[in-house]
Amino acid sequence: MSGYIETYRGVAYPWLCDMMGHLTTQYYLGMFDQASWHLFLAMGFSPDTIARTQLGWVDVKNVIEYKREVPMGGLVRIESGVTRVGTKSIEAFHVMRNAADGQIHATLLAVTVYFDLKARTGLPLPADLREKARSLLVELPATAVPGS
Repeated sequence: MSGYIETYRGVAYPWLCDMMGHLTTQYYLGMFDQASWHLFLAMGFSPDTIARTQLGWVDVKNVIEYKREVPMGGLVRIESGVTRVGTKSIEAFHVMRNAADGQIHATLLAVTVYFDLKARTGLPLPADLREKARSLLVELPATAVPGS
């Protein structure tokens, strides 16, 4: 996938799995969330920035599509890219793959707003953050569009 960057690697440990021996849905989102932080870091925004500025991010939309179950012990990797840069938000697409064979397990299409943690309101993206986000732009696959 051209332009996507690796943002996560992990294991479906037994304690992350359900009674049927597959990764439980709540942990897919957890893994995608960790991938998001690495995407933010690639944009120049680190967790240290939150403590220093009281500015951060808030998810306003997540669309997960489950394509293939992750079995207990499965090794996964997530590749991510920015698909849209708005005035106050970014849209990102994340692809969870089997680390061994590359097959897709799940995808996440997420919209995240730049946020003032004290005032509890969205803010315009600063110019430097906007430019770094644009440098990570990728094309959203047609199959990723909800309803397709």
